[in-house]
Amino acid sequence: MKRPELLVPAGSPEVFRTAVVYGADAVYIGGEAFSLRAKAKNFSLEDMEECIGFARERGVKVYVTANILAHDSDLDEAKEYFTQLGGMKNPPDGLIISDPGMFMLAKRHCPQIERHISTQANNTNSMTFNFWYEQGATRVVCARELSLEEIAVIRRSIPEDMEIEAFVHGAMCISYSGRCLLSAFLTGREANRGECTHPCRWNYALVEETRPGQYFPVFENERGSYIFNSRDLCMIDHLPELIEAGVDSLKIEGRMKTALYVATVARTYRRAIDDLMKDRALYERNLPLYREEIKKCTYRQFTTGFFFGKPGSDAQIYDGNTYERGMIYLGCVEDVTGDGKVRITQKNKFLKGDSIEIMKPSGENVGTKVLAIENEEGEQMESAPHASQTLYVTLDKEAVTGDILCCVNEEA
Repeated sequence: MKRPELLVPAGSPEVFRTAVVYGADAVYIGGEAFSLRAKAKNFSLEDMEECIGFARERGVKVYVTANILAHDSDLDEAKEYFTQLGGMKNPPDGLIISDPGMFMLAKRHCPQIERHISTQANNTNSMTFNFWYEQGATRVVCARELSLEEIAVIRRSIPEDMEIEAFVHGAMCISYSGRCLLSAFLTGREANRGECTHPCRWNYALVEETRPGQYFPVFENERGSYIFNSRDLCMIDHLPELIEAGVDSLKIEGRMKTALYVATVARTYRRAIDDLMKDRALYERNLPLYREEIKKCTYRQFTTGFFFGKPGSDAQIYDGNTYERGMIYLGCVEDVTGDGKVRITQKNKFLKGDSIEIMKPSGENVGTKVLAIENEEGEQMESAPHASQTLYVTLDKEAVTGDILCCVNEEA
């Protein structure tokens, strides 16, 4: 089997470093414009330079998204942006683009950077893949509506040096290839320009036009009706089929997600890929472990999407508005002091005396106890109730920079 690339998202420099350390072969990020994630922290040019340098030292590639559907008012800024990316000391390895106009600008103003075609471009057939190859694209991201059988047909119908990328894990947009108008219609914030408010996750009911004010549930549980709300994609059980179909890059969704999510998913897929490359029987024996580990971050119930044909509503619809959450993210170890205290920016509440877990890039999970908590002034604290507070935590087991601290969600 050809070893596939593991492509992991990052929405901030902190999460970027986590993605690299926890096993990504490549990381995709967004700049401060054109990246379809307006609410993410995103990356300034200075952030990109620093992070790409960090990745290059570790043999990891970086791709930058510029996949909005551009208007004429965007084009002058896009020219300048692509020129700046091309002139960086550490330019990205590729650009992810959906709009033909943006593609031509990138080709003209930073031709040395590879151009990849986003799933937003509705890439559903081999003629489309070949079209983009002739324009100079080196990779196309499959539309999420494609089955493994269709991907295999495409692989046989395109040049060998053209790469196929496919989403294998994460949130699924209910709209065709993610090109949704619900947010623009209901809130004035346009998904195709990075401002989606996720109205597909809202509670809906049916109204008959002659009975205004009478609301009828369409698909319900005790919390309401979620007829547009998709489960999360998870293909951890089907990596051999993906590789055999000809997928070169296995892509994780989640540029809005936490470091815990990125660490959990990257580490699990990294181990699964490595096990599969060693021995398929080893991979198959470890499937229960992968399934257990992948549920430690937030997720909606899992589906295999369209890879095995069109799913029925019972396999696709997630009938709730909350995440499943196996573990609670407490913080990432940013530094370790000379006396062994770990510095974190606290994400969720925990207490002195709590039993928590150290999640390590190696795949090891180390149980530990919180012996002491101090704030930046050195004052002792019994609990850590304030989000984003810098804390120094004493544990009874060793943690190093880059480790993730988390605890079991007792309510899960």
